[in-house]
Amino acid sequence: MAEQRYRVIERLEAGGMAEVFKGEQASVQGFKKQVAIKRVLPHLAQNRNFIAMFLDEARLGARLNHANIVTVFDIGAADNTFFIVMEFVDGCNLKAIIEHYRQQGKRVGLKESIFITMEACKGLAFAHDLTDDDGKLLNIVHRDVSPPNLLLSKRGEVKVTDFGLAKATTQLEKTDPGVVKGKFSYLSPEAALGQPVDARTDVFALGILLWEMLAGRRLFLGETDFATVKLVQQAQVPSLSRINPEVDAELERVLGKALEKDLSARYQTALEFQDALAGYLFAHKLKVTSQDLGRLVKAVSDAKSAAAKAARAAEPSIIDRLIQEELFRFTSLDDMSSPLGPSSPDRPGEGAMPLDAGLFENPADWFSQDQEVQGAGAASLADQLTGDGGGWRESGVDDSVDLASQLEGRATTGRTELPRAASDKKVAPPSEVAPVADKPKSSNAALYLMVLLVLAGAGAAAAWFGGVIPH
Repeated sequence: MAEQRYRVIERLEAGGMAEVFKGEQASVQGFKKQVAIKRVLPHLAQNRNFIAMFLDEARLGARLNHANIVTVFDIGAADNTFFIVMEFVDGCNLKAIIEHYRQQGKRVGLKESIFITMEACKGLAFAHDLTDDDGKLLNIVHRDVSPPNLLLSKRGEVKVTDFGLAKATTQLEKTDPGVVKGKFSYLSPEAALGQPVDARTDVFALGILLWEMLAGRRLFLGETDFATVKLVQQAQVPSLSRINPEVDAELERVLGKALEKDLSARYQTALEFQDALAGYLFAHKLKVTSQDLGRLVKAVSDAKSAAAKAARAAEPSIIDRLIQEELFRFTSLDDMSSPLGPSSPDRPGEGAMPLDAGLFENPADWFSQDQEVQGAGAASLADQLTGDGGGWRESGVDDSVDLASQLEGRATTGRTELPRAASDKKVAPPSEVAPVADKPKSSNAALYLMVLLVLAGAGAAAAWFGGVIPH
C-alpha cells in the first residue's frame, strides 16, 4: 500500500466498516514479514467521526505492547482511505472455534475454555492499567469484548484485538453520554442502560464468553436487537450446571461473580477474575497449557481450510460460468434495443429489423402433393373439431379479461401465471378460420390444419432468426 512497503496477499475478513487483509511487509536486503492490514472501507473514509475513532484505535494499539494483545506496527493512508498494519495471528478467532464445536453438537472443553478466558484477562488487565508518559492512568475500556475479537494462534496464543470502540481519556473522539457501543449480546448491564462504564464492563463480557463456551449456546440473544438489550439489562443468567454436567457448583460460583449485575458484587479487575479461575484449575488438578490450545486451534483451522478448499472446488468451471453469462444475457431485459438477440458484424442490427413475410416458407405446401397425408390429417382433425366437445381455446388464457389488466396485476402481485379460463366458457375460433355453413366439414378441418401448420412454421422461423435454434 503506502510507499509500496506492503503487498496484499489475500483478504481475511470483511465487515460493514473495514476489511482485513493478510499482507507482507518488504524492506531492504530481502527482509519480509507477514502482517495484517486493516483498511477502512472507501465509503467511510470521508466520515470524520469514524476516521477519528479509527485513528484512536491505532494510537491506542501502538501503546498496547503485550503478549495477549495484537500489536500495531504502522498507520497510513493510501487510495483515499486509511489503514492500520498489525501483527498477523496465524490461527482463527474464538467465534470460529465455538461455531466449529456447535456444528458437531459439542462444546469447547472445560479446561480449554478457562485457559482462553484467563489469557484474555491478562491482555485486558494490561490495557486497563496502562498509563501515559506522566504516569497518569489512561482508563482504557475495550467495550467490544466478543468472540470475533479474540484471536487464537496455532501456537496456543490468545490475543485481544480491535480496540476500535475502546474508551480512553486521551481520545480525540469523545463518546456521547447514553450512546450504546459494542455488540448487543456482549454488553454489560450498565452499558446497555447507557450508564458510565469502566474495567468491570470488560469483566462482564469475559464472563459471557466463558459461559457461552461452556454452554455451547448464546447467553443473551433475543429475537430483535431491542429484545437482546433488554435481556442484558435484566442480566438473568441460567444455571450452567444444568446445561453442562462438567460444570460444578464451585465453577458456577466463580463465573456467577463475573456476571453479577451489581457492579460492587462483580470482580473489580480482570486480574481478580483470572486469579479466581487459576485457583479453580489448581484446586481441581486440571493441567492445561498453550500446547493444548494450539492443537485445538490447528484442528479448527484445518477444518475451515478444508471447507474453503471444497467450496472453491465446487465452483463452476469457466466454461460453465460463460454459459451461465450467455443465458443471463439472453433473458436479461437490460438491453431492449435488440429483443431477438445480439447483432453480429456480418448482420448489423439484424435482431432489431422487422420480419419479412416473403422470407418464410409456407408449411402448407410441404405435403401439397401427398393426397394421403392431406386426407388423413384432414379427416383426423375434422373428427376432433366436430365432435361433441367441439370448439377450442388457448389453455390458461381468458379472452374476457383485458391482457393489460392481467399484466398489471402480475407486476403488482409478482405472480407469473395468467388467470385460468372458466371451465364452462369456450373461446370462439378466430374469424379468419370460422367454419362456413355451406362448406363440407372436411374442408374446414383441412383449413384448420393449414393454419396450425403456418403458426408452427412461423414460430420456428422466429426462433431461428432469434438465435434460439443453432444456425
